[in-house]
Amino acid sequence: MSGLANRPYLKMNGIGNEIIVLDLTDGSHAVTPAEARAIAAREPFDQLMVLYPPQKAETDAFMRIFNTDGSQSGACGNGTRCVSWYFMPLAGKDRLLLQTPTSLVESRRAGQGFTVDMGPPAFEWQQIPLARDTDDTKAIDFSFGPVDAPILQAPSVVNLGNPHVVFWVDSDPTDYDLGTIGPQIEHDPLFPERVNVSLAQVRSRDHIVLRVWERGAGLTRACGSAACATAVAAVRLGRTERKVRVTLPGGDLLIEWRESDGHVLMTGSVELEHEGRFTADWFAHAA
Repeated sequence: MSGLANRPYLKMNGIGNEIIVLDLTDGSHAVTPAEARAIAAREPFDQLMVLYPPQKAETDAFMRIFNTDGSQSGACGNGTRCVSWYFMPLAGKDRLLLQTPTSLVESRRAGQGFTVDMGPPAFEWQQIPLARDTDDTKAIDFSFGPVDAPILQAPSVVNLGNPHVVFWVDSDPTDYDLGTIGPQIEHDPLFPERVNVSLAQVRSRDHIVLRVWERGAGLTRACGSAACATAVAAVRLGRTERKVRVTLPGGDLLIEWRESDGHVLMTGSVELEHEGRFTADWFAHAA
């Protein structure tokens, strides 16, 4: 029987990004990819945020992030805000330092919401990563669609905990069939670790409208790391200021690419949908 049987969990969302928060800080179990997929089959989510005991003295917890397909993500800003809502009262703090397999993530209260420090972005082609060298990741030589009339072309690429490719579009992102386009680009050989696919329309110097196909999860109402990656890419191209509002189908995020240290700050709200408890039958086929 799975060690997750009878465990409580929280179903939350960060502006529509469906999140499950699971507290395993007692160190009694380690979630497997098969268990993550089994949970998604019963309680659909975009990301499963699992808290484990801290591995570094200065941190509050160690965190793993699972996608719907059981793969792991390097960052999830919306999920980290949900974790903050749950864990800050338990820790008796208004600020948390969480360790992931790839980085340290700091979050703090910000009015009725939370601000997550997503750290500095990475731009080198090896850091994205891409399968081949490219001189300028602000606008790479890549297109989607017919060679003589591509639907999308010259995207920006950024790594912000996860690899992101951002296509700039002139019309509303909902005008495009991202459900068809997204998985094809996610699995393109150019992206050896797959990629999050974003369609971004710049409405003004401080406003971007965004739609995201998330690797391992699919179409999502919100993706915090994609919003951050898009904001950074827009600044690099001179399209926006360093502080922008990013509108996703689930709502708005405020993004700042801080000039003093290059860190990206994301501020937004969270919502508790319900509390639940796993039962043994959820994991009958998750051996």
